[in-house]
This record gives sequence, structure tokens and C-alpha cells, in this order.
Amino acid sequence: MPILQVKNLNVTYQTKNKQITAVNKVNFSINEQDSIGIVGESGSGKSTLAMAILRLLPNRIATVEGEVYLNGKDFLKLSDEELTKKRWKEIAVVFQKAMNALSPVHKIGSQMVDIFQIHDKQLSKKEIKNRMIDLLEMVNLPPRVYNLYPFELSGGMLQRVSIAISLMHNPKLLILDEATTALDVVTQGQILENIMELEKNFNTTRMMITHDMSVVASSCKKVVVMYGGHILESGLVKDVLKNPKHPYTKGLLESLPSFTGEKNNIRGIPGSLPDLSSPMKGCVFANRCEHVMDICREKLPSEVALPGEHKISCHLIGGELDD
Repeated sequence: MPILQVKNLNVTYQTKNKQITAVNKVNFSINEQDSIGIVGESGSGKSTLAMAILRLLPNRIATVEGEVYLNGKDFLKLSDEELTKKRWKEIAVVFQKAMNALSPVHKIGSQMVDIFQIHDKQLSKKEIKNRMIDLLEMVNLPPRVYNLYPFELSGGMLQRVSIAISLMHNPKLLILDEATTALDVVTQGQILENIMELEKNFNTTRMMITHDMSVVASSCKKVVVMYGGHILESGLVKDVLKNPKHPYTKGLLESLPSFTGEKNNIRGIPGSLPDLSSPMKGCVFANRCEHVMDICREKLPSEVALPGEHKISCHLIGGELDD
């Protein structure tokens, strides 16, 4: 049974003058001890998807419809009391900007103790401190970090603190929203190694939001490609990245330089994201697709299952896009 099932999830933002559909009929699932990367350019709906799953979107501006099953229970229908019990223990999150997620006027240890005690008041402060120091050491931080303020730490150290906090109650599902984007390549690689090692130790399932294909290729088993609030392609990383079928996925990969083998010509994808406040009958990528046909502008493509777990939503199916 999947640990997370997302069914027909829609997220609509309400502004003064219009409605913006940021996530549109999204369906996917994650199995236990899996790792899945949600990729796409900025504005594709990746972070909105994560925030909707976590129920962190404010009701006054966002309407969330659909079903999100966490361990078989619809997460969107839980009461506030039930939701508080689920967070951190069953599902946790690491945000992109760790400095914004931590209080600048409280020491790291004080914040860790406060967060822990909200969900578990049985342990003494000394026992909690020992446990938090163990977690800090697991993400390669020295014990002295416990007594430091956030401004005394580097960006990479702050992200490690956030990861340690997210793991304090051993959650079954960990969501990382652009958690390594602002870091240099070396630090990013170290943190990804930490995360994958911790997954083995904690038996954690990971959902990673990123626009970096290399992060997905090196640290995830599965990938979901989003664009304009829609899922265009999904499957095992080895299938999707080595043999992409959707023009958008191909475009993303062609925009990356090759560090091995023959040199490749880097190509960008012309155009920009569509106006998500305007109703669209056809494919959301039609205006930027070099393979566009009349049907693409008139009819939304259905999801088609390819061999293995590979799925694509495109009117060009199978070998038509193969070179």
C-alpha cells in the first residue's frame, strides 16, 4: 500500500480580480522507502503541490480540492487536532530557506526542544538535549551547534539543522522543498549524501521538490515532471531521464550541459509559462512545443501508460518523438 496517494488534486488561488489554477488534476503515489523527485521550472506548481499536501496553504486565498491519503487516511479531512498529531510524526518538511524557518533570536537547541515537546512531553529537557545532539551529529554538525544562534551558522549548516529537526520524531514521509537549491555544489552533494544515509537509518520515504535534474538523477528512484500545474511525465528516473518521451522533459534535459562523453549543444525552451488564470482547452505546453498539432490546442491529452512505470500525457505517444 502506498504511503502517500494524491488523487485529482486541484489548488486554486483567489486574487482580487481572478482565479489562478496552480495545480490541476494531479495524480501520483509514493510507496514506502521510496524517493521521488518533483521537477519543473519555477511556476510549475511544485511548491504549491507540497504545501497543499501538508495543508499549509491559507484558506482565505487558496482552495484545495481532491484527496490526499497518508497511510490510508485522507489528510485533507483531518481535524486540526488530528493534523497536529500527524505532523512531524508521520509527515515532516524541510523548506528552501532554513533561515526563514528558524527564529533568529533563539538558540538552535531551544527551538529544537520547543518543537519536540509540542508532540512529546514525556522526556526531560536533558533527555531531549541528548537526543537532539545525536541528531545534529548524524547530519555532520558538532554538538556546539546546539548552543548557537542561527545567524552564527552557514547556509549549509542551517539546512542540516532543518533536516535534523524534521527527523526528530522519525516521520514516515519527508518532503524537501528546494532544500539544497541555495547551496554550493560541494555542500549540496554532502547534504544529499546525508539525506540518503538517514533514509536508510530511519526507514523514511522522501519527496523532493526541485528544478535541478542532476539532483533527481543522483538521489531519487522516481521522477514526476510538472508544468503549468499538470503532470506531463512520470516514472523511474532511469526510464524518464534516459529515454524521455514528452517534449517538455526533453527540453529540460537539453538545457543541461554534458560533463561526460561528447559535447552537446545547450538549448533553451522558447517562450514562457502560460497564464494559469485563463481557461485552456488543450495541452498546457502547446504554445511552447515544437511538435504542436491542432489537437494539442483543442484537447487535453490523457495519461498513457508506457512499459514499466513510465507514464506520459501527450498526444505524441510512443516512438513519434524518438530521434
